Amino acid sequence: MAMKVYGLPMSTNVARVLVCLEEVGENYEVVPINFSTGEHKSIEHIARNPFGQVPAFQDGDLVLFESRTISKYVLRKNNSELLKEDNLSDLPKVDMWLEVESHKFDRPMTVIIYQCLIIPNYLDGETDVKVVEENVDMLKKTFEVYEDRLSKFKYLAGDFISLADLSHFPTAYYLMATPHASLLDEYPHVKAWITDIFARPTAKKVVEMMKATA
Repeated sequence: MAMKVYGLPMSTNVARVLVCLEEVGENYEVVPINFSTGEHKSIEHIARNPFGQVPAFQDGDLVLFESRTISKYVLRKNNSELLKEDNLSDLPKVDMWLEVESHKFDRPMTVIIYQCLIIPNYLDGETDVKVVEENVDMLKKTFEVYEDRLSKFKYLAGDFISLADLSHFPTAYYLMATPHASLLDEYPHVKAWITDIFARPTAKKVVEMMKATA
């Protein structure tokens, strides 16, 4: 039975799960959830994700939500090297940088994406420039740390790609669609790192899925 991912690939959190499924070659089905009709708040979906968000995930009788938890499950089930769970010195580095991604990268980027892409393109509203600038400043501080780290190692956790890197992929993709894409020019190691991630066949495939549902 194929694993099921509930949500649209255009969602960064759904895309995070999809790229992990692609990395391990897992058989899966994407089940769209229609936010415009309120399907995410339906009894059926709340049973999968009590917060009424996406993704939700099902593998047989197991039902999960939260994209990083789902991603770890998929990778663990397939004994993926992307978690480095067989190496006690590399494993905590992967976990540490995954935490950084969640708190120091994803948070400001979520606001930037919402203000620069969602509000003007889907909600017929105006971008709050001040809010964007505040979050761009936060993102710059994160990139300063990344730039230093990536000047010493090819990837965040070391000289090996891991979930900590791939987890950035969906949100970084949308960064390139905002007026702040040129920010990467100030951080050449970060730019090269993101380019490397985008070049992976799995990322390219998920990007096409994201475009198809945007």
